[in-house]
Amino acid sequence: PMLAQSAHAAAEMSKIADMDVPSALISQGIPTVIAGALAVNFLADPERRRQEMTDAAGGDEMASVKNYFNGEGFQRWRKIYGETDEVNSVQKDIRDGHAVTVSKVLNWLDTSVTDKSVCDAGCGTGSLTIPLALKGARVSASDIAVEMTKEAERRFEERKGESAKAVAPVFDARGLEDIEGKYDVVTCLDVMIHYPQDKANGMVKHLASLANEKLIISFAPKTLYYSTLKRIGELFPGPSKATRAYLHAEEDVERALNEVGWKVVKREMTATKFYFSRLLEAVPM
Repeated sequence: PMLAQSAHAAAEMSKIADMDVPSALISQGIPTVIAGALAVNFLADPERRRQEMTDAAGGDEMASVKNYFNGEGFQRWRKIYGETDEVNSVQKDIRDGHAVTVSKVLNWLDTSVTDKSVCDAGCGTGSLTIPLALKGARVSASDIAVEMTKEAERRFEERKGESAKAVAPVFDARGLEDIEGKYDVVTCLDVMIHYPQDKANGMVKHLASLANEKLIISFAPKTLYYSTLKRIGELFPGPSKATRAYLHAEEDVERALNEVGWKVVKREMTATKFYFSRLLEAVPM
């Protein structure tokens, strides 16, 4: 039953990371959360808050995302995707879930990535970029936020001595739509959550156009179950602001790939208490 399973996927990742949900509610499960949500719903309007962020960026939603991840969002996600103990249980769970997704990608690519050109689109703090570079891949790592690329570069410099095969990535602050070139492999993990479906379709096609051999992409799947839990999470916005978050139906993502001559050959799902991500590998038909 949905409510009994709620402890395994209480809400979508970026909302939960910004939420200030009391631990008592988390431990008591969704029934208590729903009750609390109903009580505070009239006080919280997360959509209005995020629209205000977009308006402050001149109506450009991607500019709002950029501003967030160059500011308060950077500080939060640097901790989540780092090794510090200064994270709460929800943030730790998200860190662990994302690490599982990264591990799956590395297993898919294995040693075949050595000497390959890889575009890591939306590299964040380098969770995937760095291990790929240590395996000898020639990585072009980009992120919409310059603070993220600076942090990723700093972390690579700290770890480059771990492997004699390490190749320094080329870091660049740019959005997905601005990435150019051709690469053997293109990866894009947990980034589509910032794109509504109409833009996501075009973004998937654009990423495929950059890849010669394979495209690996992950996204928060749109199902009735996850959509319900995501909305519950939004009712506890906490004191900080967050960008909009979008779930995507797997069939829509796969259809976009098929329309440009690509097919899905591998699928994985990572689901922890507060993180869920569908992972696809696609190749040319």
